[in-house]
Formats: sequence, C-alpha cells, structure tokens
Amino acid sequence: MDIYNLTTMTQFILIGLSDLPEVVHAVLFLLIYLVAIVENLVIILLTILDQRLHTPMYFFLRHLSFLDMCLISATVPKSILNCITFTNSISFLGCVLQVFLVVLMSGSEIGILTAMSYDRYIAICRPLHYEAVMSKEVCVQLVLVSWLSGGALGILYSTGTFSLNFCGSTKIHRLFCDVPALLKLTCSVKHVTINVSVAIGVCYGFSCLVCIVVSYVCIFSTVLKIPTRQKQCKAFSTCLPHLIVVSAFLLAGAIAYLKPTSDEPSLPDLLTSMFYSVVPPTLNPVIYCMRSKDIKSALCKVLWKVKSSGINGKMTKVEVRK
Repeated sequence: MDIYNLTTMTQFILIGLSDLPEVVHAVLFLLIYLVAIVENLVIILLTILDQRLHTPMYFFLRHLSFLDMCLISATVPKSILNCITFTNSISFLGCVLQVFLVVLMSGSEIGILTAMSYDRYIAICRPLHYEAVMSKEVCVQLVLVSWLSGGALGILYSTGTFSLNFCGSTKIHRLFCDVPALLKLTCSVKHVTINVSVAIGVCYGFSCLVCIVVSYVCIFSTVLKIPTRQKQCKAFSTCLPHLIVVSAFLLAGAIAYLKPTSDEPSLPDLLTSMFYSVVPPTLNPVIYCMRSKDIKSALCKVLWKVKSSGINGKMTKVEVRK
C-alpha cells in the first residue's frame, strides 16, 4: 500500500443531508434522538419496575429497547456534533467503530426479534408448556446467543471492510459509516473477505426470517381455530406489533445491504440507511405501546403515582405554612 493510500485512510468525510442547513439538521436529529432515548428508556424502566411485566415477552422487549438506544446512539450523536462544529470528518478508527456497532446492534436486534416470535409461538400454540419452555434460563440463553451473533457479524463486517485498500475520494454520502457506501470508495479488486461476511450475514438474516415466518404460520393457523372472535383479536393484538417491527427492520436492512449502490449519490440510498438505523429505534416503542394494554396500564400507573405524589407534596407544603 503506498503513502497516498495511508494518508487518505486517516479520516472520511460524511456527507448526509447536504441540502439541509446545519442548524436545522442538528435540531431535527437532536429531537429525533431525544425522543428515541426517552421512549426506549421508559419501556426499560416500566419492564423493570412493574411486576406484571416480568414475563419473557417483556424481558425480550427490554433488551430490544436497549439495543435500539445503542443503535441510534452509534450514529446520530456524531452527525449532530458534526453539524454543531461545522465539520463533516470522522476518523478512520471512528468509522471502524461505527460499522462494528451498527452491525453488532442490528445483528443482535434480529436475534431478539426471532426470540420474540418464538416466545409468541410457545404462548399461543403451546400454552400449557409455556412456563416450562420459556424459563428464565432459556430467555437469558436466547439473548446471549443474539448478542454473540451480532458481535460475530460486527467483527466480520468491520474487519472485512477495512482490510480493503481505500484510495481517491473519502466522501461517504451517508449520515454514518455504512458498509455499502464504504465499498464504493475502495480500490481493491478482490472483495473476498467482505463478500464472505455479507454471505454469512445474509444466511443469518435468512435463517432468522425463516424461523419467524414458520412461527407466525403456526400462530395464525392456531388463532384461526379459536372459536371466539374476542380471543382471536386478543391473540392477533399481541403479535401484530412484533410482525410490523420485524417486517420493517428486515426489509430496510435487506434493501440497504443487498441493493446495488448507484455510482452517483442518491437520496433513496441515504434514506434507506437512515430507515434501518434511525427509524426503528424511534418507532418501535410507539408501535409496542399503542398495541400493548400492559404497557399502557403500567405507564398510566406510574404517571398517576407521580401526579399523586406531586399533589400530596403541595398539600404538605400548604399545611406547613398554615
């Protein structure tokens, strides 16, 4: 590798929504980031504090919310910081870290979503065996496997991408360091390592998709056999949010990594990368909260306690003054 290549690899230039003024960009993404963090933090706290939510489904939801917080934190704060400081650069090591974290969180999230579909399958299709099958040990093992799978993919993708030679332009037309965009900057002829990594990632994602599809085929066939429509609606209501989240996340990820990137910077490529890294962490809590009566009930309970404690505090102060 020549000296020119070594110097160009010290940093990259992130060119996201270049037509958007820096101030507007910073404020917009700061609001999105804060909303996503607060939403996911609320779900984490509710599933910890409320005893009724100490079930496998909400155990997985808690980890999904934590992953969403980490996923959006790996990309958006750097974009906001660049707007505030009027710089678009990201160091080589910072870019490596972003790729590793995004793939780690995305891979782990797919694993958690698969575990959640398995949980719904056992709850609806084998309810009498639910407590025995979905024990605490099994739930912890499923989460651990998800994290390890994501970590393995993160190492494969980051090492595979940055083992290539980069030359020429260092401009990445994304909000963060994304593998498809980075591959456009490489001058290496052979992409064996990253091609193997992508193949492994596709196999992993496809395997999870097959497990999810099989689970929901069994779930829907069981639900349709339920005699009362009320119980059918209740069963569907517990599955629908998860199905929406899975479909959106896998579709966006597949388009981002499998669609050939255009030679010229395009808005669809930018929006696709945003969709699987920024949108899910923001919308997932809303989707689950809208459809889950348990989450709504726990949230109302907490808000009522906060309101009651505030009223009691004011009354105490009034009595003291008297």
